[in-house]
Amino acid sequence: MESYEIKEHDVLVIGAGGAGLRAAIEASAQGVSVGLVCKSLLGKAHTVMAEGGMAASLSNADPRDNWEAHFRDTIRGGKYLNNWRMVEIFCQEAAERVNELEEWGALFDRTKEGLIAQRNFGGHRYPRLAHVGDRTGLELIRTLQNHGIHQGIDIYMECCIVDLLKDRDRVCGAFGFRRESGQFIVFHAKSVVLATGGLGKIFRVTSNSWEGTGDGHALAYRAGAELIDMEFVQFHPTGMVWPPSVQGILVTEGVRGEGGVLKNSEGRRFMFDYIPEAFAAETSDTEEEASRWLSGDPEARRPPELLTRDVVARAIRSERLAGRGSPHGGAFLDISGQRDAEHIKRKLPSMYHQFKKLGNLDIPTTPMEVGPTCHYMMGGVRVEPETAMSTVKGLFAAGEVAGGLHGANRLGGNSLTDLLVFGARAGFHAAKYSREPGDAAEPSKELLKKMEKLALDPFDPERKENPYALMADLQETMELHTGIVRTSDEMEKGLELLQALKLRGERVHVEGNRQYNPAWHYALDLKNMLCIAEAITLAALKREESRGGHTREDFPESSDVLQKVNTFIREQNGIMYHEHREREPMPEHLNKLMNLPLKKG
Repeated sequence: MESYEIKEHDVLVIGAGGAGLRAAIEASAQGVSVGLVCKSLLGKAHTVMAEGGMAASLSNADPRDNWEAHFRDTIRGGKYLNNWRMVEIFCQEAAERVNELEEWGALFDRTKEGLIAQRNFGGHRYPRLAHVGDRTGLELIRTLQNHGIHQGIDIYMECCIVDLLKDRDRVCGAFGFRRESGQFIVFHAKSVVLATGGLGKIFRVTSNSWEGTGDGHALAYRAGAELIDMEFVQFHPTGMVWPPSVQGILVTEGVRGEGGVLKNSEGRRFMFDYIPEAFAAETSDTEEEASRWLSGDPEARRPPELLTRDVVARAIRSERLAGRGSPHGGAFLDISGQRDAEHIKRKLPSMYHQFKKLGNLDIPTTPMEVGPTCHYMMGGVRVEPETAMSTVKGLFAAGEVAGGLHGANRLGGNSLTDLLVFGARAGFHAAKYSREPGDAAEPSKELLKKMEKLALDPFDPERKENPYALMADLQETMELHTGIVRTSDEMEKGLELLQALKLRGERVHVEGNRQYNPAWHYALDLKNMLCIAEAITLAALKREESRGGHTREDFPESSDVLQKVNTFIREQNGIMYHEHREREPMPEHLNKLMNLPLKKG
């Protein structure tokens, strides 16, 4: 057994996007030692893909907004599967967290009165998203980084975590390696916060970068934590499908919030044909009313392009299947006839410049070809709402890796404030837990030796599988069998294929040495990806209904029975175990909020 680089911290935060940074800042503020692990470079996080804004009931753009309306919209958007206490906390604290970010230096767009500007977004009754043009996530990361570097946080960039370390029933650190050198590193910690983001790279078509491999979900699962609602994967309706130079790049929902409309190959705004009954009362059903809404008429209802993401994604797919899709398999998103060029350049500068430069596409004059792309994971580590602790002692989770808040579908803009609200809570309670009296926990030498062997197994010359080929096969399997529309037969076949892929994963071989070896890194990522792909597929197979981000062709309707339950997955005797559990009923004071009338101006 080789010698390890050893680091000691009270709190270890794994992941340095918005949730990880906010957790590290809060933990450090409590006076404890904090280590922050980055898989990539500091600032390189999927958080920056949340471009349109962060949702909070500031009431700056519309005085009718409040946390109660935000609560109603979030529960309805999540198709009533949300953990209601998490939603209550989130909606009550979101405004405070956004104002705090401003105090730390975030530069928001402004109203004429100098207040933080807020824009409309899908599923939100009122203009609620505080924004910085269309680069809000980038501004959040910049602000948290600038604030965080003064807090005494130790940062470990380009460091990958292989597994969590446990002593009996609680975590006591993590085992990883430095990407550049391959040197193993052991973190001793009294508590661990998972803030690793999503898992989009499990699918072939995704907005996620290479880091989104489900690491935190898999680390928590192997440590014994429960996962919740893993069947709910959000396919963002507007990823670029053409030209090839910009394929996969996300088109922010802010384009539709600023007036962009969806058209089919016949030039018709098709979203009027796909308004669900549940949203009909507050959605425009004519182009005339939608135009009045865009002009600022408070009596007009929102355009159907601003329905929830699951509804819009399915509508685009339906138009394509009916032969009315765009030439390259999507739909046309057109803002050119809705706003003048200067407005577009001012409100959507990143969209304008990147498509102009990378695709020679001038969005003030030319429609964009868009289609669904895997973007966000609603399911994740089951956490306690107040503390963000998982079902394993000392293990916390926040951000996209944590489940419960978003239910079956996430409203656009809720993710950035989720990072702030529950990142802060996770950091605070992880620090509090680390100060509790108790015997010092430390991993055994036998456990470290086992971790080392597992990490080095891919270098065994007896192995023959290529990690790149295996990853491509995994992505294709998920795309075909557990994608945007699902059936029992396809998912059962998918589970069979995943079992075969897992066996291949045990034979993955890499050449060379440990110094910055991407093949080795992929080989270790695959262990996490295969685990989580199975969890998603198993959960999706067991939920025999369509709801939110989960669409079953063989069960097209929503079930009243399944509306009352959440899906839980955990390891049991080496087997992935699934069960449905009935949710605690929402208390009466929150139930009343679900029938809030639309306030008049």
